[in-house]
Amino acid sequence: MQGTFRFSFGPWNIHEGADPFGPEVRRTIPFAKKLESYKKMGFDGIQFHDDDAVPNLRNLSPTEIIREASALKKVLDDHGLTPEFVAPRMWFVPETIDGGYTNNCEKCRQYAIERTKRTIDIASALGTRNIVLWLAREGTYIREAKDPVTATERIGEALQIMLDYNKDIRIMIESKPNEPMDHTYIPTIGHAIAMGLMTNAPERVGCLIETAHALLANLSPSDEMGFALAHKKLWSVHLNDQNGLKFDQDLTFGAVDPRRALNQVRVLDKHGFGNNGEWVGLDVKVMRTQKEGVDLKHLEYSRKIFLKLLEISRSLDDAKIEQLTAERDYEGLNYYILNAMLKG
Repeated sequence: MQGTFRFSFGPWNIHEGADPFGPEVRRTIPFAKKLESYKKMGFDGIQFHDDDAVPNLRNLSPTEIIREASALKKVLDDHGLTPEFVAPRMWFVPETIDGGYTNNCEKCRQYAIERTKRTIDIASALGTRNIVLWLAREGTYIREAKDPVTATERIGEALQIMLDYNKDIRIMIESKPNEPMDHTYIPTIGHAIAMGLMTNAPERVGCLIETAHALLANLSPSDEMGFALAHKKLWSVHLNDQNGLKFDQDLTFGAVDPRRALNQVRVLDKHGFGNNGEWVGLDVKVMRTQKEGVDLKHLEYSRKIFLKLLEISRSLDDAKIEQLTAERDYEGLNYYILNAMLKG
């Protein structure tokens, strides 16, 4: 069963080039201009953090937040864009320096819950049921500073509050083993899927797999995707690439390891990803050294690379692969795949 593929990205994937070691190197592209670029590059979906959709939400009442999100929905409709998900961005605010749901401060934990409810309100106003949780600061630098049992239970309690707050939403946990925290409590997709079992609606708790996050855990992205697909829990992906086990680079998809990228495309396609409305998210960032005026190519090329790899994958002869496997001719299989890629 082949997959059905449509593509999304977030406004943060077009940025000014600042990093921890240097300032911006490109001018800001206004949000309206970013929206205009989507369809031109073949993208139909847009991802949001809560403050991408409603930038001044900290200064607004819940009613005002919903009003602004509803106005944005009309803008998206005018551009023919579909919101894929909304995620609470809580790693920039002072209340979450030591985490949100797992914070040692009760008032800070309550802030995280209330902000998450506002995220759900925004998603509802935009017309998406998908809430993504990247648990960026739900961890610790000092193991003794937080109890891992209590921390896990607090995340489970937060999930339950979310599910109770809106009976229509579904939660996609985006796991990552480190960065910005030294150690996070939900580091892999297995952990993410298990968290649903701590709620009374595990059928509404799934996951989003990012290539780079799997690599940072020293795991195979395609195997992580396969694990989630087997559990019927792979509800979105963030495809990119990565050089080694350092920081999250968000490089153009397939730029480092095209064969690794092929296997991600192949497992998604072979198991019908997208046939239930899932999106292929391309969470790729502009290289800091990319000059102004050509700073959208990472998105355009990532989509083209995906489609080229899809073409190569579908050209492979499954009977040939089965024959080589049955004969235990793995060098033959190795060459068959590489030759198909090199010809492609």
